[in-house]
Amino acid sequence: MPKIFSIKPALTMRGRKFKGIRGLSGKPFHPPLTDIPIACYILVGLFDLVSFVCYSRDETSTVAHDFFVSGTHVILVGAIVSVPTILTGFWDWLKSTPKGSQAWRTANTHMAIMLTMSMIVAADILLRLAIWDAGYTDGVVLTLSLIIAALVSLGSLYGGSMVYDYAFNVEMGPMEYAYNESEVDKLPGEGS
Repeated sequence: MPKIFSIKPALTMRGRKFKGIRGLSGKPFHPPLTDIPIACYILVGLFDLVSFVCYSRDETSTVAHDFFVSGTHVILVGAIVSVPTILTGFWDWLKSTPKGSQAWRTANTHMAIMLTMSMIVAADILLRLAIWDAGYTDGVVLTLSLIIAALVSLGSLYGGSMVYDYAFNVEMGPMEYAYNESEVDKLPGEGS
């Protein structure tokens, strides 16, 4: 019976070079960190929309309050995780991106969008704290949250292009072994 699962190669650290804040070869830190802020910033837009609509229909709505509070918690988590995400992304850009290349221009676009969005996140958080006692999402916070959701979606398209279109920081050697039928799992650095 042929093997169905390959477990060890994805989990092993043997054969992977440590690259400091950038992570390990084949296991960079930046891409997995991006998942949490992206999800948080899209969710806060949805939560604030629900809060705004519920409050507009009923000013005593507990749903409006609950979604405002949940949105605040979610955007705070996104902002906290954004700090190491920004640091690892900047270090990738600084150490890995050939200046003047299409990948560099795409990374610059990605970075500009995400840094702009991060400044809007900071403003959104400050406004939330200022209206905390009101207990619902007002029009200004809703607008900022929807802009954040749109920008994180747009910025993630550029980040995804870096990986999937340009194979940015994807460490590839000869890959025949991964796509040819075989019962043997190769570990990083073992090649074909």
